[in-house]
Amino acid sequence: MDVLVERCAGLDVHRDSVMATVRVPAERRRQREQHTRGFRTTIAELEALGDWLADFGVTRLGMEATGVYWRPVFRVLEGRFE
Repeated sequence: MDVLVERCAGLDVHRDSVMATVRVPAERRRQREQHTRGFRTTIAELEALGDWLADFGVTRLGMEATGVYWRPVFRVLEGRFE
């Protein structure tokens, strides 16, 4: 039986950078692998962030941001993720 697994990621958004963490199922049952990577906030880097997240099968994002720094991240990623 195929099971649909929704994959999520967390983004910590700063003025000049975004730290992204993805947790995915590991080979061992009930275990998880965690992957973290930093990106700059240029459009090219935010598009690379989207590609990196998609490579892990991420469908949903959660963001933490101070002020309005989340807006460009949201605009670049909004069509690809919930």
